[in-house]
Amino acid sequence: MRGPSFLTAAFRRNKAGTTQAPHFAALADSSAAIGQPATLTQQAQALAARMPDLIVQANRTAATLAAGQHPQHRAGWGDTFWQYRPAQPGEPAAHIDWRQSARSTHAYVRETEAESAQTILLWCDLSGSMNWHSRTNMPTKLESAILLTLAMAAALARGGERIRLLSSSGMVHLPSGGSLLERLALALVFQASSPQKNTLPAAVALPRHAHLLLTSDLLCETEALRGLLHQCAAQGVRAHILHIADPAELSLPYEGRVEFTGLEQEPPIELPHVQTLRADYTHLASARSSQIEQMATSLGHDYICHVTDTPATPTLLALHNLMGRRV
Repeated sequence: MRGPSFLTAAFRRNKAGTTQAPHFAALADSSAAIGQPATLTQQAQALAARMPDLIVQANRTAATLAAGQHPQHRAGWGDTFWQYRPAQPGEPAAHIDWRQSARSTHAYVRETEAESAQTILLWCDLSGSMNWHSRTNMPTKLESAILLTLAMAAALARGGERIRLLSSSGMVHLPSGGSLLERLALALVFQASSPQKNTLPAAVALPRHAHLLLTSDLLCETEALRGLLHQCAAQGVRAHILHIADPAELSLPYEGRVEFTGLEQEPPIELPHVQTLRADYTHLASARSSQIEQMATSLGHDYICHVTDTPATPTLLALHNLMGRRV
């Protein structure tokens, strides 16, 4: 691991005050380009300052996750023996392990563990609504999302999986040099340097039988999310929705007259006696989460909610187990 200044040092500030990333290679038009000079926004600057700590936390969390994980077996072509199983009717004779079968009255097949890597696609919501927390002693939703995304990337990469990064406009080519997490971090910082709305990625041309990890606060149009999940299911892509929520978004803990200010150019709204809305609000918030979960599972996808004031490891463990299942 390089020193904590590697991210900020990757950008060279010129006299005009713009910021460049000179070591990023120019990319083809078909992918989300990293490599053109860009002015870092305030969000990107803050993110770049936090990234080294998030990478360290992600590596530690992935190591903790690996220590408590059981091996994920998938039957298929490979050299590593996994188990013997009873032969099924119509099983090709070439699949029978005759030596093992001779020891009993049944025919057995020697099953090996699949060694072909799966493609894991990562998409992290970088819209303005993510850069918020209800208390200063808690991480923002964006920090939690990036920590979980990087930690999952580290855990899956240890298992030999292929990791790819998506933006809302397509596949991202990572910069060269450094560890996988460093390259993912640089790509995310560059994406954050451009103002983004809560636009979900397009499902066109995604690899079949890939896994797609969507990390977001889900403050998007429900029908847009439904359309993406339908496209993924049609293409054989399994989506895993990781809902990042601040505890205040689930409970509305405020009292009296409160003005709510939007983070994405929405007009402010002032509500008197906001505590009188709490019961209805929490019911609606819970109902929408349940709706998204039901929508996802009905199409063969998964849904997990992570609240930002809770530890990351239980969420990652549950997510890793879901992603280890067959597509």
